[in-house]
Amino acid sequence: MPLKTHLDEQPGLNLTPMIDVLFLLIIFFMAATKFSELERSIGVQVPVVARPGAMTAAPEKRVINVHNDGTIELDKDLVTLDELSEALAAARRQYHALGVVVRGDAGCAFQQVAEVLAVCRAARIAELDIAVRIAAAVDDTPLR
Repeated sequence: MPLKTHLDEQPGLNLTPMIDVLFLLIIFFMAATKFSELERSIGVQVPVVARPGAMTAAPEKRVINVHNDGTIELDKDLVTLDELSEALAAARRQYHALGVVVRGDAGCAFQQVAEVLAVCRAARIAELDIAVRIAAAVDDTPLR
């Protein structure tokens, strides 16, 4: 039986590649900082705009609920048709491509939903959706 005559080396962690990457990142950020400083020092008159548009991402669609008793909710706040018109007009001034989802109760008169749709049209809403629930199909025939 052969005997071990030498000691095995302990495994170690080679830090050289990690240090190389760290130095490359430091150089990159130093160069990027210099470019931004140079850009700020360029003497350019930027144009002036009269009305700045929205600088944020598109907001979520506003939800209008028309209840069975005729009450109207805009994002869970009770409103009248006049208040709804004002709120939609104000929201559209902030974001021109405003979207609205109208959810009418199945038992309410369609006249109430039609009035809400007319208010949305008068406010010139860009994207108007009506929420419905799809009934379970009796057979598997595709819709045409």
